[in-house]
Amino acid sequence: MKNISAVLFLLFISFASCSFTSKKFDNPDKDKDRVLLDIVQHVLENAHFSPIKMDDAFSKKVFDSYLNNIDGQKRYFLQSDINELKKYENRLDDDLKNGEIAFFNLSYERLKQRMKEAEAITKAIFAKPINLNTNETINTDYEKLPFVKNKAELQNRWKQVIIFTTLSTYITKQKEEASKKEKDAKYQPKTNEVLKKESIEATQKTLADMFSMYNDITREEWFSMFVNAITETFDPHSNYMAPDIKEGFDRDMSGKFEGIGAQLQKKTDGIAITNVILGGPVWKGKLLEVGDQILKVAQGAGEPVDVVGMRLDDAVKLIKGPKGTEVRLTVKRVDGTIVDGTIEVVSIIRDVVEIEETYAKSAVITANGKRYGLINLPKFYIDFEDVNQRNAATDVALEIEKLKKENIDGLIVDLRTNGGGSLKTVVDIGGLFIPKGPIVQVKSSRGSRDVLSDNDPKTQWDGSLVILTNELSASASEILAAAMQDYKRAIIIGGKQTFGKGTVQSFVDLNSFLRQNNYGDLGAIKITIQKFYRINGGSTQLKGVESDIVVPDKYKYIDIGERDMPNAMPWDKIEPAKYTPWTNNANFDKAIENSKKRISENQYLKLIDENAQWIKQQQKDNVFPLNYEAYKKVIEKNEEQSKKFKAINDYKSNLKFTSVASDEAKIKNSEDLKLRRDRWHESLEKDVYIDEAVKVLEDLNK
Repeated sequence: MKNISAVLFLLFISFASCSFTSKKFDNPDKDKDRVLLDIVQHVLENAHFSPIKMDDAFSKKVFDSYLNNIDGQKRYFLQSDINELKKYENRLDDDLKNGEIAFFNLSYERLKQRMKEAEAITKAIFAKPINLNTNETINTDYEKLPFVKNKAELQNRWKQVIIFTTLSTYITKQKEEASKKEKDAKYQPKTNEVLKKESIEATQKTLADMFSMYNDITREEWFSMFVNAITETFDPHSNYMAPDIKEGFDRDMSGKFEGIGAQLQKKTDGIAITNVILGGPVWKGKLLEVGDQILKVAQGAGEPVDVVGMRLDDAVKLIKGPKGTEVRLTVKRVDGTIVDGTIEVVSIIRDVVEIEETYAKSAVITANGKRYGLINLPKFYIDFEDVNQRNAATDVALEIEKLKKENIDGLIVDLRTNGGGSLKTVVDIGGLFIPKGPIVQVKSSRGSRDVLSDNDPKTQWDGSLVILTNELSASASEILAAAMQDYKRAIIIGGKQTFGKGTVQSFVDLNSFLRQNNYGDLGAIKITIQKFYRINGGSTQLKGVESDIVVPDKYKYIDIGERDMPNAMPWDKIEPAKYTPWTNNANFDKAIENSKKRISENQYLKLIDENAQWIKQQQKDNVFPLNYEAYKKVIEKNEEQSKKFKAINDYKSNLKFTSVASDEAKIKNSEDLKLRRDRWHESLEKDVYIDEAVKVLEDLNK
């Protein structure tokens, strides 16, 4: 395996040993919030790639960002509250320097008060008949809405929300009943009165669950939102991460965790199982199923703890635990009720659970008598605590070897919607496709430039190569696509450009700044410390990677890239690295030319582009009637317009997809693996982008 761990280790050490980390905080007279802000301010000013001036302009940005985070839909605060809070609008910079949190305290207490009042308002609204035939409208463009002047206006705003939500549910239920009748002539549809009643009850339950969730949010969690309003003013990827959030990030990056192997959701009468993870203890033992509700949790032979009404995060902490330990769950089965006694205690031995959906996987494509390989990579994962464990680079190398045994004539690497991940793994993966050379350049805030290279002359795959991207391919995905494009090693097929995230973040443990920690875990900051650049010198920041072949997709006209994010850092360029382009690509230009011609003539892709334009227009339509007949006409008009786009789902290529031989042997012994494999292959058959990628490989090989 091509290894740059030594280079990255040195990079990390140089960052961690910067002079700013030597400062220690010892503030016995300050509470945890003030100490946290002191350290956060110190780290931002001394470690951020491009620190900004903390002045009145900064203060206003923090003020606006925080209010948008806590009441962006303007359903809680009154205008009088905003007027009262505005006295802090231009002084948060001074307060931050002085360790003053009066603004947060006032906003927090007022928000909690207004949320209680809003909950009471919604209960009062539901206590009376809900009128679905008003002459009012609702504007869902919340940014342009003013804050309400008084509680009467607030009540009317909530009434509009309730009517709008109920109308949507009501019409959906009517369609469901009509569909059931169409499928079964003997079916007796529910009356409109019954459906209306069910829709109102569904809206009421949704809001009750929402208020219950808000009531569960601790003061510490609200304060985290305030801290994030500060960090994100520097750039959108610098975030404060409370201890639980950091733990979840590490788990997502490694693709595994220790526990029972089930996803959970809070319900009013317990914690519900929403998904059983393939390969986990629950799945192996067939111990629980979706819909089962956890009522109590006990550690081994310990006393059970009631989790009904408990915050989900707190319940999860009780259920998770180290590999090999026992947890006993008191469970109400999905097919039973407390009354009929279908409650039992389930003993589960915790284990390491790997989330397979996060890992690389491959398939063999057969087209016109030739075989091609496909590797899908959802993210550039790594285990930070042990880089020698399973990671994206070692897995991709393994999939390439499997595909080579299948005698493939070309390879597709699918990075669509891959949001990035570990910088180490992307350099290692880039090295799989070139003899040796630079993959990415990294520039620090002090101006130093490091070129991260693959130094192993071995090339794992030297055949034709296509990389698929889209507007959601970000960060590490863009590094790989850019490097392969600069080398002319691969043809990039995707949207007009990728996401445009060209910055590098690192974690700073805030606890390390304390001489003596009397405050508990302070968490960490994920902070932008570097920018990365293509080997040709250009940044991927904002501009992303422009595709060699642009294929229309549903994201084409939607504002979802880095360029659409507040406080995004600018594009720039540096000196290019020294590299030698790939020479075995005689058909490169012709393959691109042929593909562009096919795409311009493809009626199916024209329909996708038209659909993308329609989706953009739908986003601009923000005003809806709160009258059943009028709203129904809006829905019917939209459905009529959307009928022409249903053909998009009818597409099916002539490609044949199979698993590699070694995977097929495993699948034969597992119904779950077979089901997942079949569903993936079915989706690939309907994927026009894969179809075009295969045609490009055919042209490259001519």
